[in-house]
Amino acid sequence: MTNDVLENLEGLRLQLCAQAAEAEELGSLPGNTADILRKTGLVRMLQPRRHGGLETDPWDFFDAVILAAESCSATGWVAGVLGSHPWQMALMPESVQHDVWAADPDTWIASPFSPFGKARKVEGGYLLSGRWAFSSGTDHCEWAWLGATVVDAEGNRVGADGTLHMLLPRSDYTIIDGSWNAVGLRGSGSKDVTVTDAFVPVERVIAEQKVVSGVAAREAGRSENLFRMPWSAIFPNAITASIIGMCRGALAASFDYQRDRVDESGRLVREDKFLLAQLSECHSEVESARAQMTANVRRMWDIVDSGKEVPFEVRAAARCDQVRGSRRAVEALDRLYSHSGGNALRSDRPMQRFWRDAHAGLNHAINVYSGPYQAYALTRMGAVVPPNLRQDI
Repeated sequence: MTNDVLENLEGLRLQLCAQAAEAEELGSLPGNTADILRKTGLVRMLQPRRHGGLETDPWDFFDAVILAAESCSATGWVAGVLGSHPWQMALMPESVQHDVWAADPDTWIASPFSPFGKARKVEGGYLLSGRWAFSSGTDHCEWAWLGATVVDAEGNRVGADGTLHMLLPRSDYTIIDGSWNAVGLRGSGSKDVTVTDAFVPVERVIAEQKVVSGVAAREAGRSENLFRMPWSAIFPNAITASIIGMCRGALAASFDYQRDRVDESGRLVREDKFLLAQLSECHSEVESARAQMTANVRRMWDIVDSGKEVPFEVRAAARCDQVRGSRRAVEALDRLYSHSGGNALRSDRPMQRFWRDAHAGLNHAINVYSGPYQAYALTRMGAVVPPNLRQDI
């Protein structure tokens, strides 16, 4: 089935490429693009088989995200974000999964997980209110994961639950049209959503730290390797995979553009040995980021497959590499773009869009380097890693 997804994507690349400009103009994936993405099966790759998913190996999912982003940045980004959400859904009660997927296994779930909401405990659950930015692909979703903290009647934070992830149907939240106007990833439609006093039953709530630590998988009784993988091996790498895909797309566009490009002296630039070296080195940097990500995920898979939990030091190293992989790929793209001449700035050339989109992706919170870098360095030194640096590793 994994090969089917990749073959589907390969067969639809020209269509996705052709709709990239339309997505940017609309500020959201066109309906036809969303339909194409559904047909590929990409968003169902980490979804439980019992609920219509493909339940593939995670590195195959990342390869598919990369391929989608090579064709259209926004499509790859949305596929990476939305495609990681079924993995977390597998940690929820069966009844909740049934509510989401029984009528249509292609039902998509939006986010974000950032704790911008305030949840007040009531009988049987919570009353949730708030406004969340960056809900990628939200126009095409029927449910959303939203992050929140528990507050009292006066709005003051209470308890020690930390961030809670709350699952809401489309009827319980409002998408704010016109709220997404960005320099990059415009086609992702990462709009704001709002909620006012929506009741969220307790069975549709999960603690973020239980997800990150692996406790949620154990409590859910998941025995499959895929759902016992660390959270930090899934969502962060989905973001990095899309960025790597954008950079690969820019490389492909650059090689195509540079083939017949003439410099100001009338010489073919492909005769410039320095330029050729730069192009090849940029390619190698992007592929190195991809190879390191895949190697880390496979290493963690092997540990899980042996029946063990992935040690913190392994997760910390992989998270460090994930952030660095995003940055390495975009740094290579910057060098590539600086050797592409003035015509690469033109809006009818895809390089400028890939460049803007990759930088937008790099600004995602999961790519902030300070925490993962510190955590890995402290781990290597045998020092204590503070709780605030462990929370997303």
